[in-house]
Amino acid sequence: MGAGGRMQVSPPPKPTETNNTLKRVPCETPPFTLGDLKKAIPPHCFKRSIPRSFSYLLSDIIISTTLYYLSTTYFPLLPHPLSYLAWPLYWICQGCVLTGLWVIAHECGHHAFSDHQWLDDAVGLVFHSFLLVPYFSWKYSHRRHHSNTGSLDRDEVFVPKKKSDIKWFSKYLCNNPLGRTVMLTVQFTLGWPLYLAFNVSGRPYNEGFPCHFHPNAPIYNDRERLQIYLSDAGVLSVCYGLYRYAASRGVASLVCLYGVPLLIVNGFLVLITYLQHTHPSLPHYDSSEWDWLRGALATVDRDYGILNKVFHNITDTHVAHHLFSTMPHYNAMEATEAIKPILGEYYQFDGTPVVKAMWREAKECIYVEQDRQGEKKGVFWYNNKL
Repeated sequence: MGAGGRMQVSPPPKPTETNNTLKRVPCETPPFTLGDLKKAIPPHCFKRSIPRSFSYLLSDIIISTTLYYLSTTYFPLLPHPLSYLAWPLYWICQGCVLTGLWVIAHECGHHAFSDHQWLDDAVGLVFHSFLLVPYFSWKYSHRRHHSNTGSLDRDEVFVPKKKSDIKWFSKYLCNNPLGRTVMLTVQFTLGWPLYLAFNVSGRPYNEGFPCHFHPNAPIYNDRERLQIYLSDAGVLSVCYGLYRYAASRGVASLVCLYGVPLLIVNGFLVLITYLQHTHPSLPHYDSSEWDWLRGALATVDRDYGILNKVFHNITDTHVAHHLFSTMPHYNAMEATEAIKPILGEYYQFDGTPVVKAMWREAKECIYVEQDRQGEKKGVFWYNNKL
């Protein structure tokens, strides 16, 4: 009671980020099945259309080619102050468009482009090779990621470390802004090629050299090895074409027109994958607790604004993508809305601005440890106390 007899009423507390987006999702066996989710989705969402799939592919090609034409035809005519602005704008736009092209090739690897596997593989091989991705090599390792998502023992990429496996220097690298900045810079510039070449951040293998360019790598079985040679041939063919371009037009032209946009593509690939599978609310499981459905649900949809459309909604429909990976991207939004009521608390969406989320996850999600709040010893959650 304040002076004058008037009651001073405090405003109700605002919901905090911790109470919402950072709230742990359930880790118990869901009360629904994959069949229940599939029944909730309109049947047409699972239908793949060749004309529609090619319309998205051709749209990306036309936009990318237009950007290339504008940069090679008009940028040389610009006065120097304007050219310094024009090139970064080209790099960003071209990098985003080529990321969308990468996503379509990724759909080919999931057999989500058409009803014909040969057509999917032909399109995927051409356009992933153009972006220096070994198509079949990554197709098979990525398929195993989808088969083992959320498993600490068998997942293929962004497998979090347990506290006992954290290196001594992580205390200095992850627990201060400068070290975190260095770590993120290396991750987004070199992370993708290091993963392809040396399996950095991937599942550890006890035998062999786990390289996506190596046909005898332990990642692959005997039936897949011949196609790894084909993937390598595709990448080498593009490298030869780039060499010829640099010989005739110059290395600077190659770097400006292709190299920098490719770096942006690679950065986006790592960022998108990192944020889809790294979140304080998501569990990971060891072999005693893991099952496919709970693992597939251990991912999060994000909001990239206008880039959601540029990236063909791989960013904001990733949960549905992990549940039904052969579904074409242009039906994933409708499918996501259809399954949300059934998923309930098992569905995770985080609309935190991407840069803020990236910094938060790098700070909060350093390692995983067993759940000490319950009896599930095979469930692990992110922590950052070193």
